[in-house]
Amino acid sequence: MKLLSKTIENIEKISIDSDGKIRERFNNLAIPTGSLGRLEEFATIYASIKGSTDATIRDKVVFTMAGDHGVSSEGVSVFPQEVTGQMVKNFLDGGATISVLARHVGARVVVVDCGVKADFEPFDGLKIKKVGYGTDNIARGPAMSREQAIKSLEMGIEAFNEEYLNGIDIVATGDMGIANTTPSSAIIACLTGADLSRVTGRGTGLNDDGVEKKIEVIKMSLDVNKPDPSDPIDVLSKVGGFEIGGIAGLCLAAASKRTPVLVDGFISTAAALIACAIEPKVNEYLISSHASTENGHKIALEKLQKRAILDLDLRLGEGTGAVLAMSLIEAGVKILTQMATFSEAKVSPPSIKK
Repeated sequence: MKLLSKTIENIEKISIDSDGKIRERFNNLAIPTGSLGRLEEFATIYASIKGSTDATIRDKVVFTMAGDHGVSSEGVSVFPQEVTGQMVKNFLDGGATISVLARHVGARVVVVDCGVKADFEPFDGLKIKKVGYGTDNIARGPAMSREQAIKSLEMGIEAFNEEYLNGIDIVATGDMGIANTTPSSAIIACLTGADLSRVTGRGTGLNDDGVEKKIEVIKMSLDVNKPDPSDPIDVLSKVGGFEIGGIAGLCLAAASKRTPVLVDGFISTAAALIACAIEPKVNEYLISSHASTENGHKIALEKLQKRAILDLDLRLGEGTGAVLAMSLIEAGVKILTQMATFSEAKVSPPSIKK
């Protein structure tokens, strides 16, 4: 709890372009005012968090947090639980989607074993920070103890802080955990008050009957555990997951280091809700990377008052949408810092001032 409290204390409130210097810089670039649309927005957010119009992006990192879920025994996923561990090995071997896309954008992948129901040998790029061998079945009782929930948050903080020493200018969140859309739906329902039918989707590909069963399981988990929406750690402990806690902790840690966080899809956004409920100032450091096709993601984004960068019908997780969006953030920052102004380019400025 000491690490969590210290991290929260170090999170500063930020203001977007508080002195107007970023807008002034864009207005002086040799382009019509506002012509680069949201690329200017992305650069403005990044530079505001970093506190400099000269901020650059060199070190890009995606954390893929992995954990298993006892609720998988309720048949809420089309894949067996052992796939979580198998996919961790695929990440480390470089053959997964996130591995390919991270190489594409020049980001390094850090895989964190938050609570996979399997053991792994030490491997470059793997952090073994296991809180437990999967959560308990939330349909029958709490996912974890309150102590484990705090440990999962602090595990995410530790993972970020360790890797920060190797350089992180911008970070992306990612997840891996069979059945983890079920606890994520429960978290979003609890923290937004939305109806379960609106926040529960197909996950890895359930049919209509499977979705109905999943809704029943989530309802059972909320009825059995009665998570307190005014206490985010209680929500995490009652219906969450170790990797969800890890992502929430990572968001807290990144904010404490003034590092922008590209939030991936449904599971990462559920974790972001937890982080923002713990410390609302975290929200200022979060950027929504993409709009997931998973039901409930839009509701969670509305709660966070975020507009996603991409809408590509993605629902894979792993951090895939976040690393794709990373390249657009970088493009905006390069425009801000590398483009010539009207005077530098010897281009006549607009003759009519708005």
